[in-house]
Amino acid sequence: MPDAAHDSPYGDFPRSEMRAFVPASAQCVLDVGCHTGAFGLGLKQRGVATVWGVEANPATAAIAAQRLDKVIPGYFTGAEVPDDFFDAIVFNDVLEHMPDPAVILRAAASKMKAGGVVVASIPNVRHIDNLVHMLKEKDFRYEPAGVRDATHLRFYTLKSIPRLFEQAGYAVEKLEGINESWWTPSLLRRLAFRFFSGYFSDTRFIQFAVVAHPVAATTAGGSGAAVRAPQEQAATV
Repeated sequence: MPDAAHDSPYGDFPRSEMRAFVPASAQCVLDVGCHTGAFGLGLKQRGVATVWGVEANPATAAIAAQRLDKVIPGYFTGAEVPDDFFDAIVFNDVLEHMPDPAVILRAAASKMKAGGVVVASIPNVRHIDNLVHMLKEKDFRYEPAGVRDATHLRFYTLKSIPRLFEQAGYAVEKLEGINESWWTPSLLRRLAFRFFSGYFSDTRFIQFAVVAHPVAATTAGGSGAAVRAPQEQAATV
């Protein structure tokens, strides 16, 4: 593992569970917050022709530059990124670090070709370990990484994720739980999942994966139905 990745709480993980959400037809992808470029490298090994990255950490951006076709140092503001260029823009655990994610999503829309999609991984504040922490310890203790990452500015649930994208002018195509982690030797917790599975179904996942596409301004007001359907489906997984 590169030294800069070793020193980072985010490691050098390829996030292979997110590759399947990038459309197979995508040949030009932007990875916002690409870190060391491990995810983008995996896309290139899958056959994606061109992968760019945006990374604010100079040390990890230097590593990513050796793996990707181009890395833009700094934060995603839209100015340095060409318009109508990408088939997909990826935000893997990035949007929750931004003061106004909807502004970023609106900027991303103009950077994609017609038919382009945003792919995102978003931490689930209702993950069972976080709920237990708050109930038992009566606390919300920030940590170097994870759901309670100290640099998170926003927190999301299965219900609030679609609202974010709808308000930014997108329709959600997929909304699925990823990185399932709930089992425990605790009999009480296992019984809760067995007898109240509907209520706790969303708490099994550390993150949710989202695929969404921009909708025309003339139809954005009617996008609510398109957004709600995947949410209801995801609640049954």
